[in-house]
Amino acid sequence: MEIKDMRAFYAIVEEGNISHAAQRLDIAQPALSRQMKRLETSLGVQLFERGSRRIRLTDAGKVMYARVEHILGIVDGAVREITEMGSGVAGAVRLGTITTSGAMLVPELLAEFHRRYPQVTYQIWEAEGARILELLDNRVIEIGITRTQVDAKVYESIVLPNEPLVVIMNREQEIGEKAHEVQLSELKDVPLLVPLRWQSVFTANCKKQGFTPNIVCVSDSIVQDLLLTKMGMGMALLPVSSKTLLTDGNLIYKKLVEPEMSTHTVIAWLKNRTLSTSSAHLIRLFREMYLGERTGSSQY
Repeated sequence: MEIKDMRAFYAIVEEGNISHAAQRLDIAQPALSRQMKRLETSLGVQLFERGSRRIRLTDAGKVMYARVEHILGIVDGAVREITEMGSGVAGAVRLGTITTSGAMLVPELLAEFHRRYPQVTYQIWEAEGARILELLDNRVIEIGITRTQVDAKVYESIVLPNEPLVVIMNREQEIGEKAHEVQLSELKDVPLLVPLRWQSVFTANCKKQGFTPNIVCVSDSIVQDLLLTKMGMGMALLPVSSKTLLTDGNLIYKKLVEPEMSTHTVIAWLKNRTLSTSSAHLIRLFREMYLGERTGSSQY
């Protein structure tokens, strides 16, 4: 099996059908179909389920996809690292992020990085925390932004200080006796939008207060949570940094207290692996912007 076969197989799975993959690879669809038939014949297994409008993988195909993703990540990383030697800060940054941290950190970070290093391009994956670490392990991405605790034996990481959770609410549906705080007990019977990662802890805290929360939506999309709050569907539990996304004057936030809840953001990359020049510079910029550090050229 050659690299070109891996890239063709990977494109088909990612695009969901052969015609779109053929356009992406700039080859004719019949030729791509024949290439996959030859690949299946050479491997002696069927990789795709036939008769479905959208591509579906067999068990063998799923194993193949996981391995190909890993191999292509290594190959592309090696090529990039070699070509970047002596060429300064160029190439591509491959970054994975969860929705909430991505929405609040990535735009400002990349805008400043692009201003400093205009030759760098970007590949950004958005997924939940476990998937971000999987992409890191498979070397599909070099840097992951997550709220998941990472294994210090496997990853280097930067952990931002804890930030409190707040309740975003429509001004017309404001609750809480205090102007800038809302007690957990005051959320009883209030329709709530809660991210999946905090659902169990939040529910447990509510039960300690003697009530079961009225969670109308579990969502990890900060944009959806804000839009649904704006439409009056409920109140959203989000990190305080989400206040930077409040462009609607009818939306306000109050810190959740008694008890407080907090979260943190982790920036991780694989240990004992040389980062590309562009990714190393991005981590330095992150330290500078969010931790107030000034790092030397020999450090990440």
